[in-house]
Amino acid sequence: MKKRKGIILAGGTATRLFPLTLSISKQIMPVYDKPMIYYPISVLMEANIREILIISTPRDIVGFKELLGDGSKWGMHFEYKIQEKPNGLAEAFIIGEDFIGEDNVAMILGDNMFYGNNLSEILKCANEREDEATIFGYYVKDPTAYGVVEIDDSKKAISIEEKPKNPKSNYAVPGLYFYTNDVIQIAKSIKPSQRGELEITSVNEEYMKRGKLKVEILGRQMVWFDTGTYDSLIETASFVQTIEKRQGIQICCPEEIAYRNGFITDGELLALSDKLIKTDYGKYLKDLAEHKIELF
Repeated sequence: MKKRKGIILAGGTATRLFPLTLSISKQIMPVYDKPMIYYPISVLMEANIREILIISTPRDIVGFKELLGDGSKWGMHFEYKIQEKPNGLAEAFIIGEDFIGEDNVAMILGDNMFYGNNLSEILKCANEREDEATIFGYYVKDPTAYGVVEIDDSKKAISIEEKPKNPKSNYAVPGLYFYTNDVIQIAKSIKPSQRGELEITSVNEEYMKRGKLKVEILGRQMVWFDTGTYDSLIETASFVQTIEKRQGIQICCPEEIAYRNGFITDGELLALSDKLIKTDYGKYLKDLAEHKIELF
């Protein structure tokens, strides 16, 4: 199987969260008991991706390095690059060209959170799709605020529109994309939009023209949050708190995913738990390492 690397785009100025983000990246802010960036990292790890490039601003990149390091504590490998200005999502593939090399790549936005039954299987299926790109469709009541995808019976995309006034479907496109290596050249070839950005919709349209844009529908059992506003930030944190308190499990816990996937050992997980042992998070990791919690 062709190797796939991951990119997390954690740049931008997050003006919708001012004044909270005047001095700190929103992706470092807490979503209940974890920094926001733990959630997209967990999604890539669930897809069995172990090499991740984190792209952020000159101001914020230092904070991510301090928080995450080189990724080895989770059996991962992290690299870092700077996006000088918010020139569009597709620029990530140009910035990350050397990191991607000859591999395929997945990208997730640093403020997106996914959770639900069979998520890991859906992600691994997208990861194993070597010659087609994969985006996701999430049913929303009002799709006019999102990129909207229309699909045919074979789950191929037949139209994509950005914030349409008259949507052709109710399927919004979340900030998670699986691409072939061709995405580097596609990103280089597209022209900036009227707002001066390299749009991810333009990348998806090119794959669609080639007949190589698959859409995975995230069903009713799935939850997707874009934590870019005050309300969505609180809603996401409340959701995470409710599930974790009621079920006694962690949501989007990189240490647990690394352990379940065999990236780290019992002893390594136990060592990680020691540093956090004064918190419920640390106690949960300790119980995992000592096999007091069933892996599922």
